[in-house]
Amino acid sequence: MSNNDILRVLRYTFDFNDDQMVSLFQQGGEPTDRATVSNWLKKEDDPEFSPLFDKPLAAFLNGLIILKRGKKDGEDPVPEKSLNNNQILRKLKIALNLKDNDMLDIFGLRLFRISKHEVSAFFRKPNQHQYRDCGDQVLRNFLMGLRIKYRPNEESHS
Repeated sequence: MSNNDILRVLRYTFDFNDDQMVSLFQQGGEPTDRATVSNWLKKEDDPEFSPLFDKPLAAFLNGLIILKRGKKDGEDPVPEKSLNNNQILRKLKIALNLKDNDMLDIFGLRLFRISKHEVSAFFRKPNQHQYRDCGDQVLRNFLMGLRIKYRPNEESHS
């Protein structure tokens, strides 16, 4: 999944308007404006499309954590320069205050079978024996499960 796809799904899932989107980026440490966010949300075949790099996506996810969980005391989180699917999944887990069973329920909304051990393996350190890479299919099913959970009466939207 591209970072732009992830951003589009999260915007739709939580029904964020343009001002909320800009605010989330800014809270996460990425100064931006409405036009830039709009270009990140456009489809790839649009001439004004702009690719969303890892650092701004990390800032957006940090802003989502601040929105959903509140600001931590001390320094603001610094957005990572590079992200992988495991880190994205972790940030969503933190933002939504999810436990492993909650995540299993969300995967279940997509009829995606995964064990509790597999879920916990995504959150281990990469040098640990039990660590497992979170593939695009896993992340996509989780995001689609979130969409079903938070917008259950909406028609399918990509």
